[in-house]
Formats: sequence, C-alpha cells, structure tokens
Amino acid sequence: MVRAQGFPTRGPAPELIGAGFAYESNGAAALHDGLNLADLAHVLDLLDRGIIPRPAAVALLGVVLDAASMEAIGYDPEDGEPYNSRERAFVARIGPVAGWLHAGRPRREATRLAFRLHLRRQTAHVVIAAANLATVLARRAGEYRETLFPDQTYLQQAQPSTVGHYLLSFAYPIIRDGRRLLDAIDWLNGSPAGAGCVNGTRLQRDRAAIATRLGFDSVIVNTRDAMWQVDGLIQLVSTLASLALTQSSLAEDLEIWASSEFDYVDLAEEYTRASVLMPQKRNPYALSMIRGTTGVLIGHVTGMMAVQKSPSARSDNLIFAYGEIPGALEHALRMTELTAGVVGSLTMNEARLRDELAGGFSQSTDVAEQVMLSCAVDYRTAYQIVGAAVRRLSADHRSAVDLTSALLDEVAVEQLGRPLTMDATTLAEALDPHAIVATRVATGGAAPDPMSSMLAEVATDADVLAAAGRARLDTMEQAERTLVADARRVIDDVVDGSGAAPPGGRTEA
Repeated sequence: MVRAQGFPTRGPAPELIGAGFAYESNGAAALHDGLNLADLAHVLDLLDRGIIPRPAAVALLGVVLDAASMEAIGYDPEDGEPYNSRERAFVARIGPVAGWLHAGRPRREATRLAFRLHLRRQTAHVVIAAANLATVLARRAGEYRETLFPDQTYLQQAQPSTVGHYLLSFAYPIIRDGRRLLDAIDWLNGSPAGAGCVNGTRLQRDRAAIATRLGFDSVIVNTRDAMWQVDGLIQLVSTLASLALTQSSLAEDLEIWASSEFDYVDLAEEYTRASVLMPQKRNPYALSMIRGTTGVLIGHVTGMMAVQKSPSARSDNLIFAYGEIPGALEHALRMTELTAGVVGSLTMNEARLRDELAGGFSQSTDVAEQVMLSCAVDYRTAYQIVGAAVRRLSADHRSAVDLTSALLDEVAVEQLGRPLTMDATTLAEALDPHAIVATRVATGGAAPDPMSSMLAEVATDADVLAAAGRARLDTMEQAERTLVADARRVIDDVVDGSGAAPPGGRTEA
C-alpha cells in the first residue's frame, strides 16, 4: 500500500489546536521581535541577490516593519503555530506577495534564528544582573569585613570568622556562572541562517551575509547541526540553575538567621510580607521567592533534558524550548535582581553575633592546634584533650571563654598521665576570635590582607563581567538598529522615486 503524501488539505483538529498550536502560540511573544528581524534580514538578502522583485521586497519589508511596531500581531492558534499565523496576517495585508518569504527558508530556520536573537539578549541581561549581585556582595562584605561571628557548618558553630568573608564566598560562584553565561551568549551568537531544511539551500551561497546583518559572530558550520543542536541550550539552563543554587543557599541561611531563634540578621521591611492573621509576623517573603524560583529553574533543566531524549531531527525538542527557556531566563533575571536587593539592604545584628561567639566553642580548633604546637603532642591527642574539656564546660553550661590551663591540665593528666602546662597568655590568644581571624593570612583567608585582595579581585571581576555583558548587548542592539534602518532605506528609496527597476525573479547563477 502506498502511503498518502503531500500537505494536508483539511484544517487541523480542534484537539490539535488546543494541545499543539495553542501551546506554541504561548511562546509567540518571545519569538516576535526575533521573527521580525529574521524576516527583514532574509528579505534584504533575497533582494541583494536578485531573487525577489523589488516591489515584493518593499511590500514585505513594510508589513514586517509594521509588525515590529506592535508587541504582537494577533497570533491565533486557529491559524496554526506562530510562523503560519504570522504568514496569514501578512497575506491578509499584502496578498500572495507574502509567499516570497518562504524562498530558500523553512519555518524552523526562521524560528531558530528568532529564538537565538531573543535568548542572547535575555542572557546578556542576566550576565549584567549577576555582575551587579557580585558587586553588591563585595560592597557589603567590605562593610562587614571586621564583624566577627561564629561561622557554621551543619548549622553548628565551626570557627570564628567575619561576616565579610562569609558574604564574599557567594560572590565567586556568581562571577563564575556569569562567565559561563558569556560562553552561552557566544554559542547563541552562531547563526543557523541558510541551513535550509537539513542540507542547505541552492538559493544561498554565502550564509555569512544574513549572519552579519543580524549581528551574529559566526555561522554554524554543519547545516543539519545548525537546525537541531541543543547542547548549548542545556548548558544555558544548567548555568541558570547553578546561578540560582548559589543564591538559594544564601537565602536559606538568611531565612534561618533572620528568625527570632537566631536573630543574626534583619531583612529590610521592603523584602518581607506581613501575616494576614498573626500581627507579630514579618515573613521573609523575598527569600521564599528566591528558594522557590531555584526549584523552578531546576525543573527547567530536567524538562529540557527530557525532551532532548529523542531521535535526531525532531521538532518537539525545540518547540517546547521556545517557551521554557525564555521563561527560565526571566526567572533567573528577576531572582538575581531580588537577591541583590535583599543583600544590599540587610542589617547584621553585630551584638548578637558577639554574644554567640562568647557563648560557644568555635575557638576549639585553634586551641587544639595551639596545644599541639606548644605542648609537644600530636594533633589527635590535642583534639581529644580539648574535646573532653569542651564536654565538661558544656555540661556545666559554660563556654570556651571559661576554658583554663588548669582544666586542660586536669584532662591531660587523665589521658596522658602528665599536665600540659600551657601558658595562660598563650591560651588566651588561642581563645581570642580577633587573634584567630588575624592568623588566617594565607590566600583566601579571613585576615585583613587576604580580605583586601579578595574584595579588590571581586570588584574588578564584577566590573569586567558587567562590561562584557553590556558590550555584547550593545553589539546586538547596534546590528538590529542597522538592519531596521537598511529596511527602511529600501522603502524610502522607492517612495522617493530613486529605486532601481524590479530585477524580476531571477536567481543566482
């Protein structure tokens, strides 16, 4: 039996409209500007190569420029997915002349171009937001570089440190993800124009022409790969999730620390929300949004990877991306801006942090190291002696400030058969949080000198990152402005009577 072929002659089923075209139309807003730019570049290229008659080009450029002046053109699922819906709107305006838009270019090429044009702009904005967040973190770290507190692991006191050192630990991964997003922009700046269906088109011999008009840095070499590659999209959404995870970790810490039980930090009122029932509540709503958005972004990664698990050259793997990835970028942008606002306005409760230092045992590691250095014992033995002393003090509801050389000697006699005889002044220095922090002089430590180096490094890196994001954005916008100006110039030349005679429908030799 011979299978029927050829395009359908009956309209789509209502179920297909509801489950397919309507879904795709939800992503039309993200594709709209890019489709306009892709169409302008394609028509100008066809005109340059004498493939499209000038009157037809002028009509098409005019209707596309009109569409560009609107946020949308009434994308109706009844007319198909966004590309076909758009074509119907053009045909209604200028008639069959709109059909020239298909010359040498399938629907997927136009939408792939539009998608990349949209994503590269969105991604540049996220890069700039990430750079700003790193700058804010560095600024606040500088303000709290001498504010001592007991840093934590597993929500338990670990060692004395500074709030500034803690905050800087989030700036570095933010900058690293910002750089990865720059790499994603470079991937997005590869042009699939001229790829045709899978193996190129006979109507175009220089694929770089449209790429240059649209401000792309390069042309994706293999035309089949150009139509179907998705690895860069997975890298993009994965990086967005990574960027979010760093912010979520900070938000989770702050949510705990802002509780009455910890009282380490106060969030600015503008980033909280009142309970409608309990008048005493000031809920850390902004932090909940940061944490929740992170979960959504992780979902975007999972969803993207799931739809890519298919044979090659299938439409579904990118149809679903058209709505998902712009949404992920918007989530990441708003979240990163929100985190910068939270960090920029928070207040550390320094008196409470000092009390926690005085009431805990975060100095224990330094005391054990000093016992090792001063009393001729190995570290494991020193660890056991100090640990036993801590247990006794804790049982008596006392803290590290109550640790004495006599108590250490008492424990040492029980475990070693001899006292340590540690000098009281030496022990006092090992118990002093200021002195402890001052010993962290190696690269990346909390002491003043390495902190100064890190603050300068992060500030510089953030500035460089922001400048790179803005430079890429400026280049894109300049190319797009030039493209629109070229299209208008073609129309104006005809209106002014200076346009050349229509070249007819000839193609390149």
